[in-house]
Amino acid sequence: MSGSAWVVGVASTPFARMGDRTHASLAEEVVTASLKDAGTSGADVGRVWFGNCGMHAWGQPNIRGQVALKGMLRDGRLSSDAGVVNVEAACSTGSAVFADAVAAARAGAVDVALAVGVEKVFHPGDLQSTFGVFIGGADVEGRKEWLGYLAEQARLHDLPWAPHPARIVFVDVHALAAQHHMKTYGTTAEQLAYVAAKDHAHGALNPLAQYDTPTDPAEVLADKGVVGPFTRSMCCPVSDGAVSVVVVSDAGLQRLPPEVRARAVRVLAAELTGGRWRGLDEPSVVDRGVEKAFAVAGIEGGDVDVAEVHDASSFCEIAAVEALGLCPRGEGGPFSASGATRLGGQVPVNTSGGLVSKGHPLAATGLGMIQEITLQLRGEAGERQVEDATLGVTQNAGGLVAVDEAMCGVAVLARA
Repeated sequence: MSGSAWVVGVASTPFARMGDRTHASLAEEVVTASLKDAGTSGADVGRVWFGNCGMHAWGQPNIRGQVALKGMLRDGRLSSDAGVVNVEAACSTGSAVFADAVAAARAGAVDVALAVGVEKVFHPGDLQSTFGVFIGGADVEGRKEWLGYLAEQARLHDLPWAPHPARIVFVDVHALAAQHHMKTYGTTAEQLAYVAAKDHAHGALNPLAQYDTPTDPAEVLADKGVVGPFTRSMCCPVSDGAVSVVVVSDAGLQRLPPEVRARAVRVLAAELTGGRWRGLDEPSVVDRGVEKAFAVAGIEGGDVDVAEVHDASSFCEIAAVEALGLCPRGEGGPFSASGATRLGGQVPVNTSGGLVSKGHPLAATGLGMIQEITLQLRGEAGERQVEDATLGVTQNAGGLVAVDEAMCGVAVLARA
């Protein structure tokens, strides 16, 4: 019979463009800090799951974790007997390494596991290499097929579709989905702007966020246009960063100091769901992923106190709010614009600032969500603290399968 898994240590670098940092320096910083937060040492770690999407663009296609953690493995700060498992799942990589660590801890395969995500997306002066990291998140050989399918979906629903080589195609896909939602439910650009402004306001309270300046909906709407209803302020930036999360089993928890056990956060679910070819009218991988995780955790949308969702665009947050059951289908726009998802609102969403403000360092993003929810449930989120938060959810999606993301990870965490 499987046991429980617990988050006992979290650490993150700021999310920013850090051309002067190495993968190794980022990895060592967060792993060291997360182990300290957990009151344990690297000698106790039974396995490391290392997530990364872009080290191939820096000349390191294989053994990425072993290379990034080489200093700690060499001098014994991490046991080389533990083994480092390298994981890549596009923008959902953080959720993938977390789910693997949780599964191992629940099964008793390890008592202490590390889930680490490290990313350097930004290549100073080399836009082609930066873009190259994103291009690999879709089927390169089958590009003509899925682009044709997207064009077909646009024609079927009488929507604009004009991807441009100077733009990451993921943004065009989000814009297509947004315009379908707007046409179907009456969602407005003003509601998208409200969501973006809300997240920039939250990000201004987060010392780790890439953007720390609040804005208002009018300024969001007046910002530089990107595609469809999106302005620059509604889209996530290119970011570097790293996050490490320490996950323990029931037995591992009992060996930790009392003060660490008192701050432990229980993992009720950490589920992964794969994307599929679908039409714009059909349930998304996010819809199905939430349903799966909520069934495992035994909760409903009304039980959620705080959520971190994958707002690669501000429309993605509106869609996620609906998928989480925080409001009825089609009402994510007005629900968000009512102030319900702000700090102090009914169900605060993206208290970290979300991807549009905190940043999006691919493999680190999903783990950054786990860190934020952990801080919230511990009561350690400072100015961003949600009052009496006892249950939190993360939703992290990545990659592209035509209209759908390739994978979605949904985690449910609870205060012990």
